[in-house]
Amino acid sequence: MSTASTTARPVRSPSRRRRGTWPGRGGHLFVAAYVVLLIAFGVVPTVYAVYFAFTDAGDNFAGFANFVAAAGDFRYLSAIGHVALYLVCWLVSLVVLVVGLSLVLHRVRSAGVSRVLRFLYYIPGALAGAASVMVWLFVLDPTVSPVSFLMRALGFSTFGQVVAPGHLPVLFTLIAFWTGAGGWIVVMYGALNNISPDLLEAARIDGAGAWRTAWHIQIPLLRKWIVYMAILAFAGGTQLFVEPQLLSQASVGVAGRDYSLNQLSYDFAFQNNNVNTAAAISVELLLIGLVVAGVFVARSGFFDAD
Repeated sequence: MSTASTTARPVRSPSRRRRGTWPGRGGHLFVAAYVVLLIAFGVVPTVYAVYFAFTDAGDNFAGFANFVAAAGDFRYLSAIGHVALYLVCWLVSLVVLVVGLSLVLHRVRSAGVSRVLRFLYYIPGALAGAASVMVWLFVLDPTVSPVSFLMRALGFSTFGQVVAPGHLPVLFTLIAFWTGAGGWIVVMYGALNNISPDLLEAARIDGAGAWRTAWHIQIPLLRKWIVYMAILAFAGGTQLFVEPQLLSQASVGVAGRDYSLNQLSYDFAFQNNNVNTAAAISVELLLIGLVVAGVFVARSGFFDAD
């Protein structure tokens, strides 16, 4: 009997991709909608603003003339000072209180109490910026506020006294913290849960109390999350607009219509019909945000592998 030589068929590896498939298709589809929206509402408006910032009303190249015009406005330096003071109050209170409350929340042993507290922290963030300011308009008015007794104890009897220009950085910080801090507390709480329990147990066995554990172990391991929060909070803080704008309208100008740089840009664009100078201020805010973010990332080792 003759034997025919046979060639063994190669066994297809399970990991081998089928012909015609698109590797990573799921991931690409997942981010496709975001990329489209980013280009439409992020990249295109930015390019548009840069174009207007370096041209004049006749679409001729103007160099830095629009930036010089913005800096020469009598309201420009005061607006920078207002935003800078607000950023100091906002960033310090955000970092200290968010990290502190997250650490306290992480030490709560009862799962039910922890869930309730996280829900209560997050609730204010469900309100849009304008809606939260409208809530605070009632809270800050001693005639209708639920904490009017506290305001009267502090010597405030009218809404105008409460929203006096000297009080605005603190008031804007309270509004921003009430609206945005809860979400960050939940994020920090999740990051704390990712710390190895063995590491915390070893610290406890070595005699470290709650304070030393937080300062030497938990906070250093939260460093990148804190930097990420600070970058986004700084970028959002420089865009201060809704709070002073609504307070200005509610107080009939007591709060000021040009308190922040964004308000000044708005005034240039829609009151003075000077879109080019308004765009120059917007580009300046963008550059400041990018520079500060770059410094934070570089100095913190944000992308270093742990």
